Amino acid sequence: MKDKKFWQGFLGGALSVITCVLLGCVIMTATGRIDLTMVLHGSSNSILNSSLQRKMTEIQSYVNQFFLDDIDQEKMQDAVCKGMVNGLGDTYAAYYNEEEYQDMKEKTSGNYCGIGAVVSQSATDGAISIVQTIKGGPAEKAGMKSGDMIVEVDGISTQGMDLTALISKTKGDAGTKVKVTVLRDGHQKKYMITRKEIHSQTVESRMLDNKIGYIAVSSFEEVTKQQFRDALKKLEKEGEKSLIIDLRNNGGGLLSTAVDMLDRLLPKGTLVYTKDKNGEKEVYSATDEESFDKPVAILVNENSASASEVFSGAMQDYKKAVLVGNTTFGKGIVQTVFDLPDGTALKLTTSKYYTPKGRNIHGTGLEPDISVALDETTYTQKKSGLTIDNQMERAVEYLLNK
Repeated sequence: MKDKKFWQGFLGGALSVITCVLLGCVIMTATGRIDLTMVLHGSSNSILNSSLQRKMTEIQSYVNQFFLDDIDQEKMQDAVCKGMVNGLGDTYAAYYNEEEYQDMKEKTSGNYCGIGAVVSQSATDGAISIVQTIKGGPAEKAGMKSGDMIVEVDGISTQGMDLTALISKTKGDAGTKVKVTVLRDGHQKKYMITRKEIHSQTVESRMLDNKIGYIAVSSFEEVTKQQFRDALKKLEKEGEKSLIIDLRNNGGGLLSTAVDMLDRLLPKGTLVYTKDKNGEKEVYSATDEESFDKPVAILVNENSASASEVFSGAMQDYKKAVLVGNTTFGKGIVQTVFDLPDGTALKLTTSKYYTPKGRNIHGTGLEPDISVALDETTYTQKKSGLTIDNQMERAVEYLLNK
């Protein structure tokens, strides 16, 4: 079975393998010239047809005869493959060269070397912005903030850049520097950031007043599964009576992680299912009767996307939790990553996902059960001394009345 991933920001997962190569990549000859010979399907409506072959042969002729500088063969090959995928018009589709692919797999593990920022890409205009900075990380220390739009990395514009390509540029050896330019409130700000080793702590937990447990999940990475279970076990030992799960600004991640977390909270049954272009259905289910039977409130906002919506939608459908906050992002499509034989990879949108009750929320999002906009109001809890915002306070009010 192919392991399908939900992508928002830079998260990926275990990889599906296909045995064919991506047709149409540039084949380099020993002379240093380029040979754009294409493998043809032969059908008139094929992307790779005889008309395109003639055009590519003509371009090859002009380039070989007139181009002044040396040809960077690897760069040309990447450009042809990326161009082919970009022509799909799918913001989430991408071709990754070998370096980008390795970076993607490294990040999925939850440990990497970079600037320490969670980023997302708009499905409408491709703009890349910071969702949150990792506490104590280089981006936070430099002064970067949630909402900053990244416009340049080391002087290279991010316009038209795939999210994973951007992340690849921000990563590097510990101690090296990267220049990041962001747009904030209409003004550009430039930061010189020193990269460091990031060990993702994707889950934070604490006990609020009245024995209300609180778990914040920043992303659905491989390490998140155990971190979530450990946090839940810790709070249960401390005698929690109810639970708040904070998924605000959580841009998503691995479907397998969301399913594992739901499996801990819900009894046997469908958690999420997908349908591909042929209507083929794949169901992900809870595997045992282990469940969490105390009241739950899930905090969501407009940046809660993809795997966050899978998690929230299932809990809402089973009436095991109420959603508190703002309408979620609305990403109800699945991307699959295909591992190509030469060490590169292809990511395509391959299916839609549906909540247990059959809801697909792509473009609309999940509506909260308790709608409340975040404002500047804060509350200091009497016993714990913790300061909470108005959305958390509304979740607390709900749980105290259960």
